[in-house]
Amino acid sequence: MIRLRRTVAKTIRFSGLGLHSGTPVEMVVHPSSDGIAFRIGSERVTASPENVTDTTRCTRLGSISTIEHLMSAFAGLEITDAEVELTAPEIPGMDGSSKLFVEAILASGFQDGAEESIPGLYRRIFLQDDKFEIAVAKGNGHWRYVFETGKRWPGTQVFESASVTQSYVEQIAPARTFAFSEELPMIMKMGLGQGLDERSALILGPATYENQARFVDEPARHKLLDLIGDLYLTGIPIKMLNVVAEKSGHTGNVQAAALLQQAVQITG
Repeated sequence: MIRLRRTVAKTIRFSGLGLHSGTPVEMVVHPSSDGIAFRIGSERVTASPENVTDTTRCTRLGSISTIEHLMSAFAGLEITDAEVELTAPEIPGMDGSSKLFVEAILASGFQDGAEESIPGLYRRIFLQDDKFEIAVAKGNGHWRYVFETGKRWPGTQVFESASVTQSYVEQIAPARTFAFSEELPMIMKMGLGQGLDERSALILGPATYENQARFVDEPARHKLLDLIGDLYLTGIPIKMLNVVAEKSGHTGNVQAAALLQQAVQITG
């Protein structure tokens, strides 16, 4: 497989509140030629499955939380190299999706490097338990996610893209994080989602959305957005994979990423 190394053309600055913590944070994305890494103070952690320290309601690298939306933006725009500097240990929640990250990166432009050969994926990765399943194979960017809530509305939603990088900006990046209305008291009690509001999080009521949805199947699209970000911890271009997932969350996603990395070792 051949991939083109790519970074941002210039430094990009973001400010906001941590998605869960609500802590004010400044984030700077610097051009780089040394892979994707996150740093705060003296801590620097590279984007890789083995550096994941927690997958409870988000993906954490080292001490830095909720990296999945930015990683998803990097994957969708084929960014292979970026140095992400933070003033607090959580990525800003922005609008609850990858949309604002994507828009800023596109406004910055890209700086392309050399093409390089990377090992191919020669076996299918399949991960399954009684709650979820994920299948990954060598392919051409065909991704599918099945969101399932059983008897609770909305039941089953399916979002599928035959060319994930081509559809990413318009069809996937704007999909926001979401919560079920009955979970809100628990979420508030646990101190989660403090950086979100009714504009940056979609609320699923008993029979319909309680605020304005961007897509009729926005939850399925957001779960695919998360999956893209988590699997991109491997550095494997998403357009070189075919992926099908059902009911997976960050824990399963990162487990699949670890298996994928074992199957395809990428260095540098």
